[in-house]
Amino acid sequence: MPRLGTRKLYHLLKEQLEVGRDKLFAILRERGLLVRPRKSYHKTTDSKHWMKKHRNLVEGLKIERPEQVWVSDITYIPTREGHSYLSLVTDAYSKKIMGYHLSEDLRAEGPLQALRMAIEQKKYGYGLIHHSDRGLQYCSADYQQLLEKAQIKPSMTEQYDPYQNAVAERVNGILKDEFALARGFAHHLEAVAVIAESVDIYNRQRPHLSCHLLTPEQMHRQDKLEVKQWKKKTSNTNAWEVSN
Repeated sequence: MPRLGTRKLYHLLKEQLEVGRDKLFAILRERGLLVRPRKSYHKTTDSKHWMKKHRNLVEGLKIERPEQVWVSDITYIPTREGHSYLSLVTDAYSKKIMGYHLSEDLRAEGPLQALRMAIEQKKYGYGLIHHSDRGLQYCSADYQQLLEKAQIKPSMTEQYDPYQNAVAERVNGILKDEFALARGFAHHLEAVAVIAESVDIYNRQRPHLSCHLLTPEQMHRQDKLEVKQWKKKTSNTNAWEVSN
């Protein structure tokens, strides 16, 4: 976790340190070691198509348990061979990445593979909603048929606004920034191997602020804790939570 934030770093190391959190911040600041967030943008959504789009079922919905809502998104990963595309299915409550797949193109098969992996890991059998943007991959017949077969309700953003799918966007950003995936890879197979390792570390070792500094895996095993939420103040849309 080369770019882990200071609060999470302190949480992991506090039993080994002889200083408090504020002092750790000061030490890192003096040495120029504080992590500055990076922003990158590359549109992977094509919502101008004829396929059926579904209404937003999650706006205003309180997320109270694991596998109540899954969020899906696609982000690009640079390689010297060209862009690869990482499809993720993330649990909105625990922030656990339930399924993922790296493709060499933007066809629906990549998101389908990620969804199949997520369904294989599914533990709870009732009331699950799948939320995504209105991209053609998620509107495709194969994707919608798989959701129906798994008894998962489809939900989609109503306009192109990243904050209507904020949890998915944030997890994309964590992987690309903190795990340095945005730096790129020599080739697709190298990216596949590093992403598999990164997802495992993210799920099992990285504490998450909105999960009370539990890892996503730990948060997913219980349903008693309330997810901390920080809403975008400048938007009327339901931003859920955008903390990491």
